[in-house]
Amino acid sequence: MTDALIIDTPDTDYRHPRQRVRLDTILRLRWLAALGQLSAIFIVVQGLEFDLPVVPCLAVISISALLNLGLQIAFNPMQLLEPAHAGGLLALNIIELTVLLYLTGGLENPFSYMFLAPVLIAATALPIRLTIMLGLLAVACATALFFMHLPLPWEGEEPLIFPPIYLFGVWLSIALAIGVTSLYAFQVTEEARKLSDALAATELVLAREQHLTQLDGLAAAAAHELGTPLATIVLISRELERALQDNSQVTSDIKTLREQAQRCRDILGKITQLSSTGSMFDRMKLSTLIEETVAPHRDFGVDIKIRVAVTAAKEPVGTRNPAILYGVGNILENAVDFARDTVEVNAWWNNDVVELVISDDGPGFAPDIVKRIGQPYLSRRRSGEDGQGGNQGGNQGGGLGLGVFIARTLLERTGAKVSFTNRTFPDHGAVVQISWPRRRFEASEDADGMEPEE
Repeated sequence: MTDALIIDTPDTDYRHPRQRVRLDTILRLRWLAALGQLSAIFIVVQGLEFDLPVVPCLAVISISALLNLGLQIAFNPMQLLEPAHAGGLLALNIIELTVLLYLTGGLENPFSYMFLAPVLIAATALPIRLTIMLGLLAVACATALFFMHLPLPWEGEEPLIFPPIYLFGVWLSIALAIGVTSLYAFQVTEEARKLSDALAATELVLAREQHLTQLDGLAAAAAHELGTPLATIVLISRELERALQDNSQVTSDIKTLREQAQRCRDILGKITQLSSTGSMFDRMKLSTLIEETVAPHRDFGVDIKIRVAVTAAKEPVGTRNPAILYGVGNILENAVDFARDTVEVNAWWNNDVVELVISDDGPGFAPDIVKRIGQPYLSRRRSGEDGQGGNQGGNQGGGLGLGVFIARTLLERTGAKVSFTNRTFPDHGAVVQISWPRRRFEASEDADGMEPEE
């Protein structure tokens, strides 16, 4: 139960490229923008009776509509656009908006804040490099409109003139809004993507552990199928051994064959017992669970001390759950990686609670991340580090920070509460406390939050 399952898993198994945009999505947005621009022109000219350069504005909108129509005919609207192509279409939206704003008052036009829309779309769906480029393009276009634009359509013979300081404030607010809102949208989208990738990795690990658990059923089937031919081999070899008593050399070989066949039958009998519904395999005591988890980590130069507090209550017996075995094993491996000399595994229980505490004498969790331990992609370990020194909280093999996240997620699915702390000064080292309601720990169902059978 180690992080090897994570290390050996290619990134493509659970990490996905940044979400790409369909051509249909961009075209729908462009059609919506064209309809909105036509509606605004109609209201300003017919409703407010402002003097507006209608023909140039309609020409710009018509060119945009023709481009949309051409793209819809030439390409499959459902295809995913390459980031550069999507960025190009969003850049074209910014340029079209700039031309319309130039014809209708520049930054004095209240619709100048529509510069935000293409950049926000880029922030949620395109790489950060393209998002920055589109943001700079929008700010550059807003800057050009600050100096060059036709008068704002207005009623009366005297046009409405805003002071330069006001226009500078509008320009500054647009630039800041593009930067702040785009950064916020990008950060939220990135966190959601990381969480999705980490959960996919968790599901992959759990699926592989369940496949390993299912091997006991295959072993039982193999033992059943092989039992009959092995029994036949033993019977025939015994008969041949009796018939060829005069030939000592052949008799010796047949005896060896019979003994080895019998040995195979005995091994298959043990597998059948382990694969049955008996407690040897399907259910295990807490002390047995601890021993099975600790065993793979005893030969790494770290002394692992196990203390099981014997109480008046009967020792809890739970299912042999892959989620618990992997989760506890992962946390134990992390402790062994960072321990200097000793790792302690303490267990106790009563009629209501089952508790397991894993502690080490290593550097402990860094103060700035101790409250965020268990979040995906939270790691201080650099790729290639061997685990000596540094801060705990990551996993081996590239420092993805998924190990503790996966362990915590799997354990919480079984009903456990997992907490991460450091030892009290002057002692040093990390302490991980895992506690289950006893009823959940002893449940006979898998770790999916279901209630135990009565």
